[in-house]
Amino acid sequence: MHDKEHRYSELSNIENSDKYTEREKVAVAYTDAIVWNPELADDSLWAQLHANFSEPEIVELGYWAGFTSGGQRWLHTLHTNQGELQNAIEKNRKHTIIVDRSISAQPIGYST
Repeated sequence: MHDKEHRYSELSNIENSDKYTEREKVAVAYTDAIVWNPELADDSLWAQLHANFSEPEIVELGYWAGFTSGGQRWLHTLHTNQGELQNAIEKNRKHTIIVDRSISAQPIGYST
């Protein structure tokens, strides 16, 4: 197992690092393509992905990278940081109107 602290110091130069496995390097390259530059997802990257991951793993990794990156970008458009939005949602739940849509769209009460 590699020492995590030393691995982080080489993350910006992962291609030349001996502290990461080939699989980890390919996963980071794929994530870079999703988050920063889709043009990086060329035939070579796809060949490396298929050599190191199953199809479901590629989908899961891509989904995770896209979902996480998209969520962070959305938070930036709200001019907020991670955790702040959740705190605001929890605070506002105390004032949320409860609607029973099975009967009508009319409010039936307030949550406490």
